Amino acid sequence: MRLALVLIAFPLLAQDLPPVARLLTELIRIDTSNPPGNEDKLAQFLKPRFLAAGFEVDIVPTPAPGKSHFVARLRGNGSKRPVLLAAHADVVGVEREKWTVDPFAGVVKNGYVIGRGAIDFKGGLAVFAQAVLDLAANKVKLDRDVIFLSESDEEGGLYNTAWLARTAWDKIDCEFSLNEGGWIIKGKDGQTSYVSISTADKGAVSLKLIARGTSTHSSMPRPDNAIYTLARALTKLGAYDTKVKLTPETRQFFATLAEVSPEPAKSHFRDLLSDDPEKVARADKFVSEDTLLHAIMRNTIAPVILQGGFRGNVIPGSAEATINFRIIPGTTSEELAEEIRQVIDDPRIEISPVAAGYTGAVQTPEQKKQMEDFMRARNNVKPSPTDNELYRSLVKHALAVYPTAKVTPYLFQAGTDSSAWRSRGIPVYGIYPYPIDHEDLKRMHGNDERVPIASLVTGVDLIYKTLLDVAASRR
Repeated sequence: MRLALVLIAFPLLAQDLPPVARLLTELIRIDTSNPPGNEDKLAQFLKPRFLAAGFEVDIVPTPAPGKSHFVARLRGNGSKRPVLLAAHADVVGVEREKWTVDPFAGVVKNGYVIGRGAIDFKGGLAVFAQAVLDLAANKVKLDRDVIFLSESDEEGGLYNTAWLARTAWDKIDCEFSLNEGGWIIKGKDGQTSYVSISTADKGAVSLKLIARGTSTHSSMPRPDNAIYTLARALTKLGAYDTKVKLTPETRQFFATLAEVSPEPAKSHFRDLLSDDPEKVARADKFVSEDTLLHAIMRNTIAPVILQGGFRGNVIPGSAEATINFRIIPGTTSEELAEEIRQVIDDPRIEISPVAAGYTGAVQTPEQKKQMEDFMRARNNVKPSPTDNELYRSLVKHALAVYPTAKVTPYLFQAGTDSSAWRSRGIPVYGIYPYPIDHEDLKRMHGNDERVPIASLVTGVDLIYKTLLDVAASRR
């Protein structure tokens, strides 16, 4: 609390920042926007720090120039299998003109680090890295190796962790792992209200809607205008919302929210879990005002790319829209396409799947198959269990570090690269290891992305204590 007040009251010089915040500012200044990524620059930045701390370091280059994975291992006595902390080095691009600061300057202002990746996921990379470096600095004797991984292509691309698992599995094999995922959320009172630990991710499917018409001079419009046809289809899609579909993880999550929420939210969360369709519908309307909660309890629909036309005096012969769906595990692309076909109800609209997640300009048939296999694996892995040492320790220390919070498993509303391990039966637990509020959350992948400095500090405390629990030697 005192740290938070100091950070708000006084601007800090770089040398005055807590080590984790200073590290994050340095990471942000390495532009790893994907495409192209250039994650090797970040790997080369990390290498001397980890070597100096006593880690064994491997940099795994990919076939793409400038793109590599960074693996650092702190050796234990080998009596237990390793624990892995994975964080992606790449970030999404920016609309620079819409930022109030340079997105790649690592600006410190009003108690925040501001910049692309501050939340997703260079903030997490900084917290994980600082926690494992602290283990080394404190010369903690370990029963198991602690592996730190800085990954490529999580935001989209061929050389992600699925590629790394195929080519260098021995470097990242482990008993269990931490990755990005669940949230530590602060309420309006500034107190941490809940800690969600993701045990599964929603999948991702992209469908392309294609409308065709007659290409002709713009002075002679015809009834079969492809852009109008597409616009009508998108209007129908925009007015449609998929039905509530709760997994065991989301049911437990909403039950936890019912415990920590005041009325009327408490009753709405309880009604959402009922078998009464009318109660569920009323609760859905209330709960869906929160975009995060709306997202985790259904398949979501988002148009992301529009293409149509090439000249100001030509009516194009086709128009296309790419629609991105984040889907509840178990949903297939075929049933999703059929649902959308019924909503649009227009035979002039073609619906076809798109190989989602690839940011390159060209896809060979082999590359397309690799990406489709990766997406299929990510969409169908089973949730990680909650009965092992890592999950229990994370819960214990979350409750200790954030005593006002409840802790719950969670279905992450987006996708991660955890399937490289989950698909092999290795549990992965996702957490953004810093308390944030809804204003911070909405800036993720948006403008002026930021993370509270005080939250980074408590995040290191949480992860460090968890690692001590699961990895420190008991001898």
